[in-house]
Amino acid sequence: MKRWVIKDKGDEKLVTTLSEQVNTSEVISRLLVQRGIDSFDKAKQFFRPSLEDLHDPFLMKDMNQAVDRIGTAINRHERILVYGDYDVDGTTSVALLYSFLRTIYDNLGYYIPDRDNEGYGISMKGIDYASENNFSLIIALDCGIKAVEKVKYAGEKRVDFIICDHHMPGETIPDAVAVLDPKRLNCDYPFKELSGCGVGFKLIQGFARIHDIPFENLIPFLDLVAVSIASDIVPMAGENRTLAYFGLQQLNIAPRLGLRSICKIAGLSGKEINISDVVFKIGPRINAAGRMEAGSRAVKLLIASNEKEAVEGGQEIDTYNLDRRKVDQEITREALMTISQDHKLLNRKSTVLYNPTWHKGVIGIVASRLIETYYRPTIVLTSSNGKATGSARSVSGFDLYQAMESCSHLLENFGGHMYAAGLTLEKENIDAFSECFEKVVSERITEEQTVPIVDIDAEITLNEITPNFVNVLKQFDPFGPENMAPVFVARKVLSGPGSRLVGADGKHMKMDLMQEDGKTISAIAFNQSHNADVIQNGKPFDICFTIEENEFRGNVNLQLNVKDIQRAG
Repeated sequence: MKRWVIKDKGDEKLVTTLSEQVNTSEVISRLLVQRGIDSFDKAKQFFRPSLEDLHDPFLMKDMNQAVDRIGTAINRHERILVYGDYDVDGTTSVALLYSFLRTIYDNLGYYIPDRDNEGYGISMKGIDYASENNFSLIIALDCGIKAVEKVKYAGEKRVDFIICDHHMPGETIPDAVAVLDPKRLNCDYPFKELSGCGVGFKLIQGFARIHDIPFENLIPFLDLVAVSIASDIVPMAGENRTLAYFGLQQLNIAPRLGLRSICKIAGLSGKEINISDVVFKIGPRINAAGRMEAGSRAVKLLIASNEKEAVEGGQEIDTYNLDRRKVDQEITREALMTISQDHKLLNRKSTVLYNPTWHKGVIGIVASRLIETYYRPTIVLTSSNGKATGSARSVSGFDLYQAMESCSHLLENFGGHMYAAGLTLEKENIDAFSECFEKVVSERITEEQTVPIVDIDAEITLNEITPNFVNVLKQFDPFGPENMAPVFVARKVLSGPGSRLVGADGKHMKMDLMQEDGKTISAIAFNQSHNADVIQNGKPFDICFTIEENEFRGNVNLQLNVKDIQRAG
């Protein structure tokens, strides 16, 4: 049973005033107010994003130093190594900066650490590689903000660092030539939630301004920025929304060869690609390279300069993704079986599982899948380089990072944020850590946090879903955190005679829905066959749903995507 939470309606006077100013319904203006859009000017900026709204890159601390050091490296013909993490944000960041610099300079290389042998972020091995191959400047993207000792080690090897990161800094900032991170306490950059690739884009924006490169030359790189924003689940607000909006345009009109190859393989050719397509079809394929083989394969595809490279790279990455899906499904099955057969595990407030044979590249996905069945903070561990390493995922409202911090005496290292984190510990500490984590979670988690939530924006009738209403809703796109696709609730709905179970295993429900004296709207409810008796007994029921357009064989139809169903009243 899910808990439905209807958001606050907001200041009614403000909602009414905005409705008059923007000339739209009060439901729409309420959605805007809920998102912090409470004036005509803010609404105009929201519905009509402009690249002129992007902030001055030189508001970011150390931007001048970063731009100067790259300029010096080019003038001196130094070798520059572009370094990034192995996930989507890291590989798109590397592809962006490497591709940009390649248009003006050719003494370049790129480096992605190996997930198994080096782990996340800047590694000693990577620095040694730079030193041995005469790279005197490393530009690190999507990582490095806590690499104090690594940067010091690089200095001893006479290798300079520029760090472009978006994660929370530690107490000490690395002693690099420049550290670009809007989350630095002493950084006045007005938007704090850029992706790693977004920080990389600000760097090339700053460099382009100083070196008289037209801003128009940077627009082709926005497809990579949009992919990073969508895949890294950063807030889809402010500057991110502007970058994603124009990045999606680039992805649809003139994507780089590598992304075009992925889109074709993912069945996206000929359709308008949206954020959901990036999150579920493009991002996972890019991620699969780092999970199953090497993140450098993803970069190679994203910087491909000819059709042959792009096609071959796309096929290779798709193979990794198919392998990844098989592996994560098998590990998820094993993990669920482990929990179901252990009475102690079943009755815990948290899940901590360790299996040395599980593939390191997919345990984060497995942790997320376990939460779908056992809704509680979850950590999945495996063996790597003689230690236990893992991924942690949380539930709505529970601060996972703080809980892990309370058990940090048992961890070698950990990092992340409220809802997702990574950790490493000695194998002999696994049991003690599991008990500590369970104790902390049990003491802090509330009863409400143990029930899955459906956040609902507004209550409407099916009659209110008009073509004009849907057209305005479409302009809320691109969707993401802080601007999720609006979820509505409709009461006392009835199911028509055409409702049926669909899908290979009958897990989904296809429905024709209506309210009394209202029109009929088609709907789909994924993985909700357990609610079949509720809709088929002839009695009214309540639904919460998003509104979407379903494209099938070239035909586009309006459809409700039903998130949950409950008996009326």
